[in-house]
Amino acid sequence: LEEIPRPVQDSGNILKQGYLEKRSREPSFFGSEWHKRWCVLTQRNFFYYANEKSKQPKGSFPIEHYRAHLASQLRKDSRKKCCFELICPGKRSYEFTAPSPAEAEDWVEQIQFLLKDLSSLTIPCEEEEEEEEEEEEEELSKDLDSSDSMNNSHNSTLIPEEPNPEQEGDDIYEVLPGELPNSQ
Repeated sequence: LEEIPRPVQDSGNILKQGYLEKRSREPSFFGSEWHKRWCVLTQRNFFYYANEKSKQPKGSFPIEHYRAHLASQLRKDSRKKCCFELICPGKRSYEFTAPSPAEAEDWVEQIQFLLKDLSSLTIPCEEEEEEEEEEEEEELSKDLDSSDSMNNSHNSTLIPEEPNPEQEGDDIYEVLPGELPNSQ
């Protein structure tokens, strides 16, 4: 396997990289110009370089709060289905053309997945989920215990007591069959 040169120092965070055409911000006399750029998507940023061997990016921006979507209206030629854009209210928009429609879709999907991940503040791990479930069960059982102690008529295992003329007033113990009552 050939190792691809990675221009970003923290290469472990690279989610996607490859050549895209980026529309220049300043239109020229002939209209908007598209420049081939080596693009790198990390967990927090989008970088673009002159080529894949460049050490310094030509530009970068934090990806959080951006939206990515396919945008065929960006071009009028045969590559219009390869276009996508990144938009964030109040910030600069970025327009790109991928080598193929499938590649454009993949970039958009990767960015959307990343943005969804960034928007969820915390992702509980399995241990935390189990602890939360146990705490909820404990609280539920406490609620049930307190409601039972307040009103025993809801307890279905109790048989309503009928007055027994032989029993003395404060005797709360039941005589089981085969046992003789204690003589008092």
